[in-house]
Amino acid sequence: MDTPWLDPPQLRAWIRLRAVLALLPGVLDAQLRHDADMTEFEYYVMATLSETPGRTLRMTELSWQTNATLPRLSHVVTRLQGRGLVERLSCPENRRATNVRLTDDGWEKVRRTAPGHVATVHHHVIDALTGEQVEQLAAISDAILARLDPSGTMAATYTRYDGTPESQPPADG
Repeated sequence: MDTPWLDPPQLRAWIRLRAVLALLPGVLDAQLRHDADMTEFEYYVMATLSETPGRTLRMTELSWQTNATLPRLSHVVTRLQGRGLVERLSCPENRRATNVRLTDDGWEKVRRTAPGHVATVHHHVIDALTGEQVEQLAAISDAILARLDPSGTMAATYTRYDGTPESQPPADG
């Protein structure tokens, strides 16, 4: 079988996407470490909790929504719990399950951290694009996600903002 090598325009697009995938996480992480003494993933976990009823999710649901393994998530939750930002609770519906709840201090941390995070997302991504390019980026991302998540297992996590701008919560960019 012959390998379908990338032609020059395809290679140009792929290498640039790869560079974005390599550089953007570090930029987001650096801002959050500097401004809020937390990693981008810690912020993402807390922002996810902040957008749920009662600011509470089962560990398995939080793992699914953040695309993290349970061991990785458990480690992060332990760190956040040690800082008083989340707490673990027994699940009332299933005693074998554990819930994670954003504490009041955690909620305040998300509220204080969100403006700087959103400003960083604006500066490095949104403001670099025209309105048309933002729409194109969403469409391109949808096309790629259709291949990466063909069953739509995680679709609820990346389509939850498809409504009007007013329906978008301020906690995450």
